[in-house]
Amino acid sequence: MKHSLSGAALAAGLAALLASQPAQAQRQSAQDLRKQKMTEIPVCTKKLGTISVVEPEDATNWWTGQQLPAPSKLIKVFVNKSGCFTLVDRGAGMDAAMRERELAAGGELRGRSNVGKGQMKAADYVMIPDLISANSNAGGNAVMGLLGGLVGGGAGALIGGVNFKKKTADVVLTVTDVRSSEQVAMAEGSARKTDIGWGGAGAFFGGALGGAGVGGYANTEIGQVITMAYLQAYTDLVAQLGGLPDNASAAGAQQAVRVTKPGRLLANAKGAGKAVRDLEAGMLLYPTGTRDGVMWEVEDELGNRGWVSSALLELAK
Repeated sequence: MKHSLSGAALAAGLAALLASQPAQAQRQSAQDLRKQKMTEIPVCTKKLGTISVVEPEDATNWWTGQQLPAPSKLIKVFVNKSGCFTLVDRGAGMDAAMRERELAAGGELRGRSNVGKGQMKAADYVMIPDLISANSNAGGNAVMGLLGGLVGGGAGALIGGVNFKKKTADVVLTVTDVRSSEQVAMAEGSARKTDIGWGGAGAFFGGALGGAGVGGYANTEIGQVITMAYLQAYTDLVAQLGGLPDNASAAGAQQAVRVTKPGRLLANAKGAGKAVRDLEAGMLLYPTGTRDGVMWEVEDELGNRGWVSSALLELAK
């Protein structure tokens, strides 16, 4: 009788175990799906503008202590793969391009090389990746964690209380409008080792980043954590920027012009009626965007509005 009861209990236990497996599998599947979505770079159906990616001016090269490339290189990978912006190079590529232009200006290039002024594409926006903190202990002091990231190695572990089993990263991305200097978007991202299934994440990052010169972000644990944080920030940033104008150049205020020689600010494009005021060489005027032939409608710094011949103007530098 005892054996019969034990057998029944065992059968019931096995049945309960088998019944619980689909639910566990579903939970595991949902977790894997969430982690997979976290590693997906957002894709845009249209360009949001032209952008350059630069390091913050006051940046301390915290990434060198972790043997990582500059974070701008990582963000450039996101930009290229997302198709959300046209990326213009303001780093090493720009320096090489300027050397070619110097050769062209010196007459060293072959004829019809078609390298010269007025060809370079302007950046509508500038994106700056920064680090809020790189704290290897989620419960530790953020400032000390950042110091640990800056110093790196054994000294960093000592100063920052580095615990490589609990790595976290908190980052920020900002986007500034080149023409107005307005900061049009800011997004923060955070990640920790426990957010990522390292087998899947390593495979993703290796495929997406390995051939882009930023392999350190795919091959190290702290690199993967920082990548996830920046990817979260970039995804949020793209969502914020969905309302940007289709043509940032046209949407921006008109570039100021400078008067090259004395003239008059006229009441209308035909020159009829009394002049609004005299213009002196060197004065700054601000076009409204309205034109009539060679006549431009402008405002002066006092708010006076009128018309002036474009022959008297040059773009203010």
